[in-house]
Amino acid sequence: MLEHGGLLRRASARYGIALERWLDLSTGINPRSWAGEPPPGEAWRRLPEEEDGLAQAAREYYGAPGALPTAGSQAAILNLPRLRARCRVGVLTPGYAEHAARWREAGHDVVPVAPSDCAGAALDVLVLINPNNPTGHRFTRAQLLDLHGQLAAQHGWLVIDEAFADADPKDSLARETHREGLVVLRSLGKFFGLAGARVGFVLAADSLCQALAERLGPWAVAGPSRAVAIGALRDRRWQAKTRRRLRADAERLAELLHRCALEPAGGCDLFQWAPTPHAALIHDHLARSGILCRLFDTPSGLRFGLPGAEEDWRRLEAALRSAPSEARA
Repeated sequence: MLEHGGLLRRASARYGIALERWLDLSTGINPRSWAGEPPPGEAWRRLPEEEDGLAQAAREYYGAPGALPTAGSQAAILNLPRLRARCRVGVLTPGYAEHAARWREAGHDVVPVAPSDCAGAALDVLVLINPNNPTGHRFTRAQLLDLHGQLAAQHGWLVIDEAFADADPKDSLARETHREGLVVLRSLGKFFGLAGARVGFVLAADSLCQALAERLGPWAVAGPSRAVAIGALRDRRWQAKTRRRLRADAERLAELLHRCALEPAGGCDLFQWAPTPHAALIHDHLARSGILCRLFDTPSGLRFGLPGAEEDWRRLEAALRSAPSEARA
């Protein structure tokens, strides 16, 4: 099993701290999620229908020509590798580990690719995360379109996981997904704070979306989740307000880490990345205070999501300042 953020029950059992006492900063999920109208009662009683307006709401929000709803982007990450015969797949490293694991599981030859080595690589498929998780590295639109052109010329694919793009979508290729061989993955989990709803979208040419839809089968997204997603995607006022808040909070988090001698080296408006050789020591110290951040071994570092309430900000700073002296050397 791959490691992911949000494993509170495991942390609770390991450190003997009750679930309700934890501050979870391990996922990069917006701590102030969209909270509009609850799903109507009929959403629980009826089978989901594709004509409910979800795909249209997604097309309007992303500016994309087509959108296939999925049970989070994870459903697409699992099934996209099954749509190609065995081939050579480059996956951005470090990055979200599920991508490499699922392409390898489907029998493909997976090659780790650093951001600087993407251009000119002899690949059939290139999988990128933009902005990257956990480092926050960004590819520009021009770079991405150039990479897509190289791959498309050989009937290859460029797959871009844009899970953290909503807060600042200037580099998104969602509007370009009419192009053959370009696949963009989006999700309502991070920016909207609706990870539990399990709603994502594949933005791609019709032929690929149709092939993927056949693999996913009917009713891929639950009716109540579809209703909530439509409301969130259409709430432009909340989206604009949230982007301003997240930008300010990201700057605040970077400054807090800097003050506590844990220098951030990247991130986005939903998390900050702090490489350090003492990552495991700091992670354990914070966990003993009931604060869960995301630990990475290769490279050694910590990813911090945004605190929500003022009390959470004070709690994080106090715990960082009380870290063992050797962890701040």
